[in-house]
Amino acid sequence: MRASRNIAARSHLAASPATGQNLKAFRRALLRWYDRHRRDLPWRQTRDPYAIWLSEIMLQQTRVAAVLDHYRNFLERFPNVPALAAASEETVLAAWSGLGYYQRARRLHRCAQQIAQRHDGCFPRDLESLLALPGIGRYTAAAIASIAFAEPVAVVDGNVARVLQRLIPTGSTQTKSAPTKSTRTNPALTKMAAALTASQTWQHAQTLLDPARPGDFNQAMMELGATLCLPRQPRCLICPVRQWCAWQWCTRQRRPSQEELPRLKPPSRQTKKQIWCALEFRNNNDNDNANANANANGNNESKSNASIRLVRRSRRASLMPGMWELPQASELPHSSAQAANWRALLWRTFRHSITTTDYTVHVLRNDALRNHVPRNDVLRDDGLRIDVPLRTGVTKNGSHPRLEFPSLIHKRWIPIGRVPQLPLTGLTRKILKAGGII
Repeated sequence: MRASRNIAARSHLAASPATGQNLKAFRRALLRWYDRHRRDLPWRQTRDPYAIWLSEIMLQQTRVAAVLDHYRNFLERFPNVPALAAASEETVLAAWSGLGYYQRARRLHRCAQQIAQRHDGCFPRDLESLLALPGIGRYTAAAIASIAFAEPVAVVDGNVARVLQRLIPTGSTQTKSAPTKSTRTNPALTKMAAALTASQTWQHAQTLLDPARPGDFNQAMMELGATLCLPRQPRCLICPVRQWCAWQWCTRQRRPSQEELPRLKPPSRQTKKQIWCALEFRNNNDNDNANANANANGNNESKSNASIRLVRRSRRASLMPGMWELPQASELPHSSAQAANWRALLWRTFRHSITTTDYTVHVLRNDALRNHVPRNDVLRDDGLRIDVPLRTGVTKNGSHPRLEFPSLIHKRWIPIGRVPQLPLTGLTRKILKAGGII
């Protein structure tokens, strides 16, 4: 019985999707599935290289759901290369605000300027010329060339790499770890344990590519990885190419252990931190109390006369240089009034993640609390809010303490009407949106 299983395993591994009739059938099956089941995404409705380029840059390390609105708004504001090239960097960063990884926006802007200057505002049509543009690497250049110009070049992103790691048996390499009981009895799993190299991954992607529909095929491979061939719980039973998948065939009778899966880079652990932000209004007509209360209650007419206190990061800062944000501190301010009554100033608490750091953000707000019950409003990245009222506190004489953040010495009062035009950090934009300020 064991011998017959081993023979079957070797026989199956020889039936690679990259050979002969298998290759044609593989391409047909994948494209048929993509035509029927692909997600309706706006960048799939166009062959405009500018729109495709924009979507690919926005989607780098960012979820599709987070990109959709930003993509539409950015295209409305900058509909083509000349419009983007002519804009100021600050305007571009303001439109990008909320997407994070702001170096992407700066490179996008520089690339548009180079296309405008050297290519008369038109995207070059071949892979090599695209690679020469700033901020465009191998994956992005291949995506633009194949989708916009039908050039037969394959793409490899994280989703495609995962599909290929599972699809292609790595028969030429053996796992470096000691063999387990299951890998000793199943040579297919032993071969699967060794991951493809980057070079092998790109080679296999190019071999499988359908030259007749390169753009659709590339998107189909990415869609397969994003929706079915998932990292932890792949949906093998409804996969359109499962009959050619070495990993799925090898694991039909049981779930493989972690050591048997292709070795991909593990995700980084999140570091947890707390920060405090100050949210303050000022009435430009010197009627602080009335205006602060109007802002708390959403009075738009009074908001037009108000300013909000913001701080601009240094242009030499390593993280988000030149961006505007609410004044913040890594520790609660130490004035005696605030130490005793800071919960009286607490407006909301947010969860916010940046790369490998998970922040708990406490937003303190002073005068606006006079007629406003403070709430511990936990707003998660997925939009779910947990609303918990907090006890209102005041100082001994009945007044509300002022916010005293060290960073306020570098502050500026910005009219609320101008705030949406500024390049705000994602966290500040989240807070101001929650408060109905923008």
